Amino acid sequence: MSLIRPQARAALWRWREVLAGGGAAALGLWWVLGGAGIVHWLGWVVIAAAIALGLAGVQRARFRTGAGGPGVVVIDEGLIAYLGPQTGGAVALSEMTALALDANGTRRWLLSQPGQPDLAIPLDAEGADALFDAFATLPGLRSGQVVAAMRRPAPGQHLLWERAGRISEQISERPRLH
Repeated sequence: MSLIRPQARAALWRWREVLAGGGAAALGLWWVLGGAGIVHWLGWVVIAAAIALGLAGVQRARFRTGAGGPGVVVIDEGLIAYLGPQTGGAVALSEMTALALDANGTRRWLLSQPGQPDLAIPLDAEGADALFDAFATLPGLRSGQVVAAMRRPAPGQHLLWERAGRISEQISERPRLH
């Protein structure tokens, strides 16, 4: 028998980095106020690291929408694979050309790769919270932009990221008029 309700446990787990940052900040503050010499200065370093952890944790917690949705997301060595009940596929991060959020009906990520249909991953698929770290490796994509798009209630497809050079590649493929 658990002493913590499942909903409370899920909330604590969602905000785990923020809670860890708060605990580390409390330890650092204790060292700053009660320590002397190097312990005092080490306390300031711990506080700075705790603030960074807390800020990153807030973004991660806002990204997590929960689990229990259809399918499973697996990320392994730069490959994002989605194993869904009716669809699925894989996209290499290095080959991705665009990332969009489809808010028409079921909210889902749309990952584009040349030569393949877009891979649609529901926001609440099992393991989808690991996409935060994968998306963070895309050049030029800001994590705050992704979180803000997730919170946007407007329906439609929202393009969040497109690989630089993709438009110039398309223009160079067009026939030139003289």
